[in-house]
Amino acid sequence: MPVAETPTDQVLPAESRAGVCLHLTSLPGRFGIGEIGPAAYEFVDTLRRMQLGVWQFLPLGPTAYGDSPYQALSTFAGNELLISTDDLLQQSLLDADEVDELTRLPDARVDYERLIPRKYALLDEAATRFRRIAGADQKMRFEEFLARFDASWLHDYAMFRVLKTEYDQRPWPEWPAAYLERDAAALKRLANEHAERIERLKIIQFLFHDQWRRLRDYANGQGILLFGDMPIYVALDSADVWADPGLFRIDRKGRPQAVAGVPPDYFSANGQRWGNPLYDWPAHRRSEFRWWTQRMRAAMECSDLVRIDHFRGFESFWAVPAKAKTARKGVWEEGPGDALFNAMRSRLGPLPVVAEDLGVITPEVEALRDRQGFPGMVVLQFALAEDDFDLEAMRENCVCYTGTHDNDTALGWIRGSRSSERARRGHRKLCRRVLERTGGSEATIPDDLLRMAFGSPARLAIAPMQDYLGLGSGARLNTPGQADGNWRWRLPREALDEDLLSRIADLARD
Repeated sequence: MPVAETPTDQVLPAESRAGVCLHLTSLPGRFGIGEIGPAAYEFVDTLRRMQLGVWQFLPLGPTAYGDSPYQALSTFAGNELLISTDDLLQQSLLDADEVDELTRLPDARVDYERLIPRKYALLDEAATRFRRIAGADQKMRFEEFLARFDASWLHDYAMFRVLKTEYDQRPWPEWPAAYLERDAAALKRLANEHAERIERLKIIQFLFHDQWRRLRDYANGQGILLFGDMPIYVALDSADVWADPGLFRIDRKGRPQAVAGVPPDYFSANGQRWGNPLYDWPAHRRSEFRWWTQRMRAAMECSDLVRIDHFRGFESFWAVPAKAKTARKGVWEEGPGDALFNAMRSRLGPLPVVAEDLGVITPEVEALRDRQGFPGMVVLQFALAEDDFDLEAMRENCVCYTGTHDNDTALGWIRGSRSSERARRGHRKLCRRVLERTGGSEATIPDDLLRMAFGSPARLAIAPMQDYLGLGSGARLNTPGQADGNWRWRLPREALDEDLLSRIADLARD
């Protein structure tokens, strides 16, 4: 496919905006986890009062082991745990006594161990009642939902979840051969034997997508853009790989031939072995990137902007032998480049993509980003560590962050409280460098970074909610490489007081 001329897509808002990164799970609420419910609508209203115009969140797919939104069971399905319990109560799909246990879960953090089994049981009950009491309009919208998605991903996802339950949540490569290899007769028997369970799973997905559509309509009506997140790779144990194994570099037993990662660098002597299956890019080209086009269309229906994680993997990617214990023995292989984005644009029109171009980025990756007209990212926690960083020279077509969901909070970062003594000395040097720019003190660092981001040439500036609140390392959402305890921070309801709203509005206006 020929390389197109540089697209003229207007990805970022024409006028500079500021925004916040806060995942849905971190919203406050009564039911143990943030939901697409009243707290989400209140947060949209709060963003307007803070003069913030963009709400960024993490991937919305259903999570599994480790609770990471970046290792979802499906790239198309929604995370059932985010479905609004209040909305189900209002629709009489649940009653107050049934959800009482959820109201007793701690509001300060996500207690997944207690939440998950109880909420799934409630969703199953709500789906059962939907079949019985849903009105004509709801049933019509459900049938429209089936007509749009059943053949492309929904039926496969429902079958996948039934089989996961039948085989004690084991990964699909450990299932019996008939299901591992998708024997048509075996799948037909399964669909017949579990028809009601499969329908309930589809209803639950309809409830998620219906609630999300209403939230997006409300946010857009208030002038707020929703900013989603798409991991470049999908999990091996996902409905995506099980349903379309020919699109991935795996054998007939579901075993990867090579896996994703990044090579050794100054962060890691052994590199990072992520373990995700690699794409069979020639197979994607032969299909004219059908699967990727469907994926991007689904993302665009949920979000106004879409950050694609690890953008450099589209130019070239690090392929690690599946049996290798570290990423040291990987090799660079050529990615799909312009052909992928040209194919998606030809079917979808302008692509609202922001390229996550962090780390060691080559001129070839930058050229791909620029040919496609995609904004990149600048993270101040990284940029300020560079001796030649020039804030005023920052590209206008980029998103400037104080930090991301993978970083420590701004206050925790500048304190270096969890680092070695050598790292703490580096942090103190960095602190002095920042304070020389701002004239503030350690306590003002979060606000100083916000002012730097908002005052930069970038057309969009984003900060995690924790940095607006000036919180320390205890509020960190994710620590890469740490297996437990991530993704559990919740926004205290009382934190969004009038003084905070006024202070942030002043920062955004300056």
